[in-house]
Amino acid sequence: MVNKKSGPYKILVVDDDIGHRTMLTLNLEGLGYAVTEREDGDEVLATLRDVPIDLILLDLKMERMGGLVTLKALSVAGISIPTVVITAFSSIESVVEAMKNGAYDYIAKPIDIDNLAHVLSRALDHAALRTENNQLKERLSVQYNFGNIIGSSPVMQEMFRTLSLVAGSDATVLILGESGTGKELVANGMHEQSPRKNGPFIKVNCSALHEDLLESELFGHETGAFTGAVSRRKGRFELAHGGTLFLDEIGDMSPTTQAKILRVLQEGEFERLGGTETISVDVRLLAATHKDLAAMIKDESFRQDLYFRLAVVPVELPPLRKRQEDISELAYHFLKRYTTKNKKGIKGFHPETLAVFMRYNWPGNIRELENTIERAVILCLTEQITSAELPAHFLPDSPKQVDMQAVSHTWTLRDMEKEMIKAILLETKNNKSQAAKHLGIARQTLINKIKEYGLQQSILK
Repeated sequence: MVNKKSGPYKILVVDDDIGHRTMLTLNLEGLGYAVTEREDGDEVLATLRDVPIDLILLDLKMERMGGLVTLKALSVAGISIPTVVITAFSSIESVVEAMKNGAYDYIAKPIDIDNLAHVLSRALDHAALRTENNQLKERLSVQYNFGNIIGSSPVMQEMFRTLSLVAGSDATVLILGESGTGKELVANGMHEQSPRKNGPFIKVNCSALHEDLLESELFGHETGAFTGAVSRRKGRFELAHGGTLFLDEIGDMSPTTQAKILRVLQEGEFERLGGTETISVDVRLLAATHKDLAAMIKDESFRQDLYFRLAVVPVELPPLRKRQEDISELAYHFLKRYTTKNKKGIKGFHPETLAVFMRYNWPGNIRELENTIERAVILCLTEQITSAELPAHFLPDSPKQVDMQAVSHTWTLRDMEKEMIKAILLETKNNKSQAAKHLGIARQTLINKIKEYGLQQSILK
C-alpha cells in the first residue's frame, strides 16, 4: 500500500540519465507514487525546500554532484528523509560508504521493479515508524513534564494536557495557585514551548513595587515625568514586544494600573508616563496570582472586565498536598540538585523520612519542600537523609509540636516561621548557637528573627 492518509507518497528521483529516470518515473507512478524528477544531486537541497518529499531515490554516479556527496550534504543540512541509492557498479565499497552516510538501502542496475517496490515499501514503513516513535516521545515528554515542572500524578497530567494545548496559541492565560506551587515555572514553560520562544520573556512581580513605580516599570516614562526621571525609559511591555510578558501576583495591582492593563489587552497600545506618543506592542500576556480574584471582584477591588480578559484560559496549579504521588519524585529531584551544589555524597532518604514527607501538609508547597531538602543536605553527615536533619515541626515528638494540618489553611509562612523558631529555641533551652545551627541559619540572623517576631519574652517564660 503506497498511499498515506494525506495522499500518495512523494518520491524524488535523482538521475542524470534521462532515459533511466523516465523509466523509473513511469514505473513508480504505475505503483501509485507521486514522482518529482531532478537530473543531478546539486538540485536536491533546493528541491526539498520547495517540494514535500517522503523518499529520495538517488543515483550514486552523476556528472555534477554524485550520490555520496549529496548524502553528505543532506546530513550536514540535518535532513533525514529516507534515501535509497542506485548503483550500476558491483563495488561493495561505494555501497558501504553510502550506507555510512545515511542511505537506508541500495538497489543495483538493471533495476528489478518488484525488488524496487519492496525496498521502497520497507524504507517508507521504517520512516513512518521512526516518525511515530519521535511523536510518541514528544507526547510523553509533554505528559510527564512541562518545561521544568515535575509531576506524574493524575492532577498534574491533566494540567500538562491543558498547557500543551494552550502553549502554542497567543491566548492570555491566568495561572492560579497557592504560594510556592510553581506559577513562574509554568509561565516560563509556556513561553519556551510557544512560537514566541525566540522572543523576550519578561517578568514583573506586581506585589514588589509601589503603584507609581509599577506603572513606570510596565509602561516606561519620559524625561521629567516625575522626580528622578532624568531620561526616557522603556517599560516592560515595550521590552517584551514580540515575546511574552509574565505579570506575577496580578491581584496586588491598583485599580488605576488594572485599567491601563485592560487597555493594552483590548487595543495593544499605551502611552509612557508623562508622554503623549501612543505605542503599539505585540505581546502575549501571562498572569498569575495566589489570591481569590472572584472574591476581589465582589468587593470591587479587582475589575471584572480585566478578569475576563486575563482568564481566557485559567490554569490552576494544585497544592502539593493534593499531589502526594509527586512528593518522592520532587524530593529526589531537589536532593540531586543540592548534593551536586554542595558536593555531598548523599545517596537518598531513609524510608521514615519519606514517610514523614507524605504525612506532612506542605503549606509552603514545592518551595517549602525545596528549602527543606536544601537544609537537610547541608546538615546531613551520612549517606541518607534522616528525620534528624528535618525541621523540628516535622517530628511527632517535637516540643510544643504544631499541628500543621490543622493550621495550614489559616497560617501564613510568616506564622510558620515564627512557630518553628519558637519550637527550636524551646528544644535547645534558648541556646541561640545550637538553635541557629539546627535551623541552618547564621546566629545573628536568628537573633534578628527573635526580635522581629517578639519572641524574647515568650521564650523566657
